[in-house]
Amino acid sequence: MELRNTNTPPSLFRGLDWFTVVLYLLLVIAGVVSIYAASYDFDEANMLSFDEFSGKQVRWILLSVIIGFLLLVVDRRIYETYAYPVYFGMLLLLAVTIVIAPDIKGSRSWLVLGPMSLQPAEFAKFATALALAKLFSGYNFVLNARPSNYVRALAIIFVPILLILAQRETGSALVYLSLFFVLYREGMSGLVLFAAFFAVVIFVLTVKFSETMIMGIPSGEFAVFILIMILIVVLLAAYARHVTAARNVGLWFVGTGIIVGILVACGVEVPGLPYFLGVIGVACAYILFELLRLRLRALWIIVGSALVSVAFLFSVNYVFGNVLEPHQQMRIKVALGIEEDLRGAGYNVNQSKIAIGSGGMFGKGFLKGTQTKLKYVPEQHTDFIFCTIGEEEGFVGTVTVLSLFLILILRIIAIAERQPTTFSRVYAYCVAGYFIFHFCINIGMVIGLCPVIGIPLPFFSYGGSSLWGFTFLLFILLRLDAARRDRH
Repeated sequence: MELRNTNTPPSLFRGLDWFTVVLYLLLVIAGVVSIYAASYDFDEANMLSFDEFSGKQVRWILLSVIIGFLLLVVDRRIYETYAYPVYFGMLLLLAVTIVIAPDIKGSRSWLVLGPMSLQPAEFAKFATALALAKLFSGYNFVLNARPSNYVRALAIIFVPILLILAQRETGSALVYLSLFFVLYREGMSGLVLFAAFFAVVIFVLTVKFSETMIMGIPSGEFAVFILIMILIVVLLAAYARHVTAARNVGLWFVGTGIIVGILVACGVEVPGLPYFLGVIGVACAYILFELLRLRLRALWIIVGSALVSVAFLFSVNYVFGNVLEPHQQMRIKVALGIEEDLRGAGYNVNQSKIAIGSGGMFGKGFLKGTQTKLKYVPEQHTDFIFCTIGEEEGFVGTVTVLSLFLILILRIIAIAERQPTTFSRVYAYCVAGYFIFHFCINIGMVIGLCPVIGIPLPFFSYGGSSLWGFTFLLFILLRLDAARRDRH
């Protein structure tokens, strides 16, 4: 019988997903060309000059290729064995960064190492993904088996978030929330994702519609209270399957609403806050009575959801007015259409949309973008790199780039689904989550659908830390995937 050494390079490269490698190379090459176009100087047109952003990016790419090769030749078992040490090492580095990093534009997130600067938050992504994969691959670990499993998983996700927030780097911290999609894939109830979506709706309505008043409360809060009432009825009927309770609570809400409507029409002032708190409170008391009578665990969740929603509603104004920085408040207001501020927080987005719109179907041509060349869009070689593509390559160019990213994300998900081990599958979904978040938020930022929070576009935005971070994520995945045949 022939014995095969599964860790030799020939075996590795036969099992390597070369399609993903080609996608990676296409994206980084397109990225450096876009950086050259975004930072092009009429007096200095050498793409490979280390004095130019494009030349520096070429250097990062060459080092990334070396890093990718080294990650591929490492024994796949190393990643699982040392997942926790790598994770805790990164947490230590994040903590140290808070103390020793210089203040750069209000944040302490960059370590200056001579002529080079690195952002540890970018490298903590793969470490967190490895730790989460290690947790889920533990003996008999099932997320829904006991509450302590949720605590452990959430701790792995939120500790780096808190450390990065302490560095005042909100955008990088929010990226880790994409790991909730991994928890959902591994058994977390869809109600959690729905709760997150509902929280976003509450936040948007409360902030956006805070000027006009209905029954003595802002119209946004009025709308949120109506949504909470609808949520209670829907959960009673669809989640708890208690149709009788849903009907009774629904009639209570509608009946009291009709009475209040008649009173208001007759000129009687009805304070909105006491009314809503009263009717929702009575509904929760009735549901608790049904809970004691029928012992339905789902009713606990419904009461808790209603109370948490009301508490979150009251917290929005405080957080928005007292926790967020003024520039963060303005960015959110601009994204929600509350403020325009075309000379301040909305300037970048407005100029970006002008640049993309001016590209038309086929663009103005390579190095011929007027918005780009005249430096109308700040940070156009980093977070706003996509507007350069839109202006110079037009609709066709943007669709091509979007298609490449979509193919890459779908490929990563396909790789995740074919993994024979829990560790590899969870890690792959972590990588997919990171890419989806970066892709959607960055594009949303550039076209004005999301607040500007400093999220780079993978492989396109200038910077060694971002490029290296995504290289670590992708090539560790490729190494784990290349070893899948050895388990059959």
